Amino acid sequence: MPTNKDFKRLVRARMRKTGEAYTAARAQLLSKRHAPAPAPTPLATGADYATLAGRSDAALKANTGCTWERWVKALDRVAAHTWPHRRIAEYVSEKYKVPGWWAQTVTVGYERIKGLRAIGQRRDGAFEATKSKVFAVPLARLYRAFSDPRTRTRWLPDVKLTVRTATRNKSMRLTWPDNTSVQLGFFAKGVAKAQVQIQHGKLPDKAAATRTKDYWAERLDTLGKVLA
Repeated sequence: MPTNKDFKRLVRARMRKTGEAYTAARAQLLSKRHAPAPAPTPLATGADYATLAGRSDAALKANTGCTWERWVKALDRVAAHTWPHRRIAEYVSEKYKVPGWWAQTVTVGYERIKGLRAIGQRRDGAFEATKSKVFAVPLARLYRAFSDPRTRTRWLPDVKLTVRTATRNKSMRLTWPDNTSVQLGFFAKGVAKAQVQIQHGKLPDKAAATRTKDYWAERLDTLGKVLA
């Protein structure tokens, strides 16, 4: 019996794709799961890992200490491409002491490089949109622009969202009006600079992910004007 949530989501994704019953979809995936894991297939010479991963080498090295090439080699050594998403993220965080958000970035990028998901897509087949922006304001002020309802309506009007959890100056989890999910991470980039990273998940398809990414880009531009 599978115990991890990733596997159950894969079963449901196969059911949607093939029309199979849960038992049939589960059996097909289990047969693949217990087959010998294929060795990682090296990409063609000169392949651009950063493009496949959706994150630059410079940003990755600045925040994790390694480029994509080094991360791929390190994770291939332990056949991480055969693991569920959570196990990869925990391994990166615990073994290499990478903070949570960046452990997720390494994991998602590695999965994209290995062909386990497309940009904007989760391992279970659902889609998400991500966006980040640095503002020339202290961390507390940027966080307040999201946490304070009165300030939030100045740049995010007519959105009746629900704040599920919040850790001051660090993170927030929101439920959007359409029941999609938004995760926010906040990071200091100096005394008077701060960054917000947005992950908007549970989107139905790639087109929705593209629209949502464009929406957040527009809203963050408006937030920049409000904070200026």
